[in-house]
Amino acid sequence: MVKERARILVVGGGYVGMYTALRLQRKLKAELRRDEVDITVVTPDPYMTYQPFLPEAAAGSISPRHVVVPLRRVLDRCHVVIGEVTSIEHAKRTAEVTTLATAEERKGATFLPYDELVLAPGSIARTLPIPGLAEHGIGFKTVEEAIGLRNHVIEQMDIASSTRDPAIRDAALTFVFVGGGYAGVEALGELEDMARYATRYYHNVQPEDMRWILVEATDRILPEVGRELGRYTVTELRRRNIQVLLDTRLESCADRVAVLSDGQRFPTRTLVWTAGVKPHPVLAATDLPLTPRGRLKCTAELTIDGVDHAWAAGDAAAVPDVTAAAPGTETAPNAQHAVRQAKVLGDNVVHALRGEPLDTYAHAYVGSVASLGLHKGVAQVYGRKLKGYPAWFMHRVYHLSRVPTFNRKARVLAEWILSGLFKREIVSLGSLEHPRAEFELAAGGKPPHSPSDDSNGSS
Repeated sequence: MVKERARILVVGGGYVGMYTALRLQRKLKAELRRDEVDITVVTPDPYMTYQPFLPEAAAGSISPRHVVVPLRRVLDRCHVVIGEVTSIEHAKRTAEVTTLATAEERKGATFLPYDELVLAPGSIARTLPIPGLAEHGIGFKTVEEAIGLRNHVIEQMDIASSTRDPAIRDAALTFVFVGGGYAGVEALGELEDMARYATRYYHNVQPEDMRWILVEATDRILPEVGRELGRYTVTELRRRNIQVLLDTRLESCADRVAVLSDGQRFPTRTLVWTAGVKPHPVLAATDLPLTPRGRLKCTAELTIDGVDHAWAAGDAAAVPDVTAAAPGTETAPNAQHAVRQAKVLGDNVVHALRGEPLDTYAHAYVGSVASLGLHKGVAQVYGRKLKGYPAWFMHRVYHLSRVPTFNRKARVLAEWILSGLFKREIVSLGSLEHPRAEFELAAGGKPPHSPSDDSNGSS
């Protein structure tokens, strides 16, 4: 029994935020019914994005709406607030929140009181002060960016197909990806596969006309799968005429020209930035202890070190890895740990409310899977190394088992089956990004959006 009415605030609706809130509403079902507990989830989006499916969504293998999980439907016993927490003063148990109605009300931010705080804001893209990156770079962390990139790639093929200027054509057909982690390699592999398939519908664009380039600052890619599979991945990508440039950095992309540290220059209209992430900025606006890297300093029980009634997990938390041999090792900021940490975190919040002992988070890393396009992949699971079709199949089986809700599992599986029976759908819906352009022109307003107005070249 919870002795007093407890107000639980969950900041973030990603992996940790959604799974923790889901665990809480299951474990505290009786308390919620008796109004002894209140669970509030503050998130900027009304859905949780299952990020491992973003590359397949970009390639058209999965519908965008099946990559996201609607929070209001899943967290039906929680209060879901669409907004952002801008600062937290834990000493006073208050969080400053801005919502969609804040600007309309003209009252400024509101202050939300709480008794238990769960911080799970996740991370944002880690960028560098590279000339032209802010103007021309394309991210790959949200479903909007994934679908926008798909539209953009197809539009570049349309531009190349309809121009006689060789400089414009070459720039349109040059695609540069910066970052050799999961996001960069999987996005590159899936989109190159899609674009190669799409060339059969263009009379004057051939697969060999396109130039795909992967830039990585270290000496290997996909470090999570080990050196052997990392080298295999480099070999496989190069067999597909994809340039893999290791120990190379992007120094500038001003004026739509990618300039690399080895002196190479590539005129390009597509530069995708996937070179790592950093903790969410809201962490710096709290009175909670942080590590030198800006993450929350946590214990193995997922409490924030030295602070009562505050919890954290996922990308924003530095959690000790009790299964590691080396002391001081922290769990990797990935989805595998985030989902499992959320379960322990939710249970520990319940234990704390009921005066019970806390559980320790202990999970040994079981391996990694990565897709390199249709029927291509690499995987290392429980020490076993898989390549090609078996690894690709393992990738799909694993992520199908992990995507939340039976509804999403069934829809994704149905789409995979249908995509195996029918041809790919190769179509750009870039006009969805500017739905009022046609009406504005008809009403005598400004002309429709043109590619030259967009820093990414997307119309």
